[in-house]
Amino acid sequence: MPRPLAPPAPLAPAARRAASGPVDRSVAVLAYPGMSVFETGIVTEVFGLPRPEFDVDWYDLRVCAERPGPVPVVGGAALHTPYGLDALAAARTVIVPGVPDVAAEPSPELVTALRRAHRQGARIMSICSGAFALAGAGLLDGRRATTHWQYADLLARRYPRVRVDPDVLYLDEGDLLTSAGSAAGLDLCVHLVRRDHGAAIANAVARRLVIPPHRDGGQAQFIEAPVPADPDDDRIAGSITWALAHLGEPLTVARLAAQAHMSDRTYLRHFARATGTSPIRWLVDQRVRASLALLETTDVPVERIAATVGFDSPVTYRHHFGRAMRTSPSAYRRAFRATATPRDDAMPGDGATPRDGATDQAGA
Repeated sequence: MPRPLAPPAPLAPAARRAASGPVDRSVAVLAYPGMSVFETGIVTEVFGLPRPEFDVDWYDLRVCAERPGPVPVVGGAALHTPYGLDALAAARTVIVPGVPDVAAEPSPELVTALRRAHRQGARIMSICSGAFALAGAGLLDGRRATTHWQYADLLARRYPRVRVDPDVLYLDEGDLLTSAGSAAGLDLCVHLVRRDHGAAIANAVARRLVIPPHRDGGQAQFIEAPVPADPDDDRIAGSITWALAHLGEPLTVARLAAQAHMSDRTYLRHFARATGTSPIRWLVDQRVRASLALLETTDVPVERIAATVGFDSPVTYRHHFGRAMRTSPSAYRRAFRATATPRDDAMPGDGATPRDGATDQAGA
């Protein structure tokens, strides 16, 4: 089964993850001296470009700096912004895409702004080394967080109260979100769009960006062979395409391996090398993902949705959905039928919890 994105957040209800996003769509991203423009570009591309094709209130992005004015960036250029830390602290979503020096403490002014934003109910997100700023402000104490694998040990040593997980792409704890390197930051931005606007809009944004519509936050940061390098990897890709077209059927490692014309053991090895996860975890993630649009846009009962996407029982579906989304299918559906106001629904008792641990069949 897929690794959950995060444990229940002590400062925010679990159902907040599935709620329609806040009415306040203000987003602030921090620019700092010596940064790569790609880091702010990720945020700008997702939250700053107008999206008139969507019938929703899109985000209002501000690029902020500790001191308004020119901010020198990599390559000898400068980014100019009139917005300072007051605008950063006033935003509903605050994004720190990195820090100038992972060995230095964030400035007292930035710490004050981040703490103020958090006290006022902002959700605060870091990309790559930006986790050091959140940790330096004390926001990650006792919380699970990630950063680029290259910095994970340093983050854990410098801030021992942070529960550093170096093996995931991103973590969502409701009010605090952290990601690995820049590409994972793009995944987390699209994940946030999914939280606010649902699967259909998030998938459309991903198509515009020409990226996969969703990568599970629990996926490994480092993959031995991320790009197919031999015919065996092409066979893995073919089996994945076939599986996506047959999610509603009982799928086992043996069936997938047969599609790739491999033994089970060989298939498991090549699949992990190509994707960074196991076939069972991947299938469960795909099935949960496939169910989101059905929950958001139809009145089909949860029991039928579970069967449609390939889970062998509603209990199993609710279990895997809860582990991945930190809420129940019913609460997730209610959130997208309600007004755009965060709900405080606790995860309801949707059924008994099945046995833990992956089995040979992804529906179990």
